Amino acid sequence: MASGQVRASHILIKHQGSRRKSSWKDPEGRVISATTRDAAVAQLQSLRRDVVSGTAKFDAVASTYSDCSSAKRGGDLGPFGRGQMQKPFEEATYTLKVGEISEIVDTDSGVHIIMRTG
Repeated sequence: MASGQVRASHILIKHQGSRRKSSWKDPEGRVISATTRDAAVAQLQSLRRDVVSGTAKFDAVASTYSDCSSAKRGGDLGPFGRGQMQKPFEEATYTLKVGEISEIVDTDSGVHIIMRTG
């Protein structure tokens, strides 16, 4: 990793307000278009509780539930630097310590939880 870079994994849940209303799980966007932001947040909070409590592993949850194509890598986005991600996502990631999991983060893509891995 280059100096100043971080590495993170995330779980993205898309909703009606997401700029792209389709994903690998929902190519037609039917589920996403019917999902309110509140419903997406509630689902993500429940998933976060499972991970934080140790009931589920972050990468397994990401592989099953994340609307991002990074799901096939357990949510891993690899290393990135400032200016490469949407601002709220970047700020949340840089605030976390390695191994910490964020609260809900809103971006144009949807709602996320982020785990800083490096």
